[in-house]
Amino acid sequence: MEGEVGTCSSMAALADSLKCETQGEGGSGGIVNESKSAKFPLSFWEIGVAVSVVLGYALGLGCVYLTMPASDYSFLKLPRNLEDLQILRDHLESYTSDYTVQVLVGYCVVYIFMQTFMIPGTVFMSLLAGSLFGVFRGVALVVFTATAGASSCYFLSKLIGRPLVFSLWPDKLTFFRDQVAKRRKGLLNYMLFLRVTPTLPNTFINVASPIVDVPYHTFFFATVIGIIPAAYVTVRAGITLGELQSVGDLYDMHSIGTLFLIGLVSITPTLIGNKN
Repeated sequence: MEGEVGTCSSMAALADSLKCETQGEGGSGGIVNESKSAKFPLSFWEIGVAVSVVLGYALGLGCVYLTMPASDYSFLKLPRNLEDLQILRDHLESYTSDYTVQVLVGYCVVYIFMQTFMIPGTVFMSLLAGSLFGVFRGVALVVFTATAGASSCYFLSKLIGRPLVFSLWPDKLTFFRDQVAKRRKGLLNYMLFLRVTPTLPNTFINVASPIVDVPYHTFFFATVIGIIPAAYVTVRAGITLGELQSVGDLYDMHSIGTLFLIGLVSITPTLIGNKN
């Protein structure tokens, strides 16, 4: 009996050893897979979803182009500086009155596309709205397109954005998740604070919010309300586009101070609740 017990103990030890080795090999495979996923964060299915969205926006722009009169549209490109923006404004002014619907649809498609895929330069689109449509219509247009683009980015990120966000902003994502977890009861006020103030980039907020479980209704209302002050500042500056020397002229110390003051007002109820 003692020999059998000893034999069974030896076999059990051998089995445990083999199990540990197998788990070790699996662990190394996991590391390889993680490195591969870090190198290629999106699967073929996820890339297919992103390509389908791009094709949808391209189809919308194609329909706008087909309804416009025959002309030279070489001036149509995403503005990267104030000079490009002034050239674009000068050409579009002649079309805005006669082809208002096409210009509006084209503007919305481009702005929403840029927001969806985090393409920089939406500040120039906001300036263009003020230059073409005036303050009130320009602000309404920017708030609508910015909210639609942020929502599109939110849902696209919810589908395919998790590996991309983890590979691009791991530290910032950890910080954002911790802050959201601590402010669940006053999350709308916190999201308003982030939207109004330049604490975190809006593009990061759009793509990271579904990853850290910010509910869409909270995200939506914070976006609609929170972007109004900055939209007003930018659109109003677009009316005097020719006087701007650089994008930095948009936000002087007075404008930045005003935005932070509005942000503090929005987060005050949360601070009072935490104190209580």
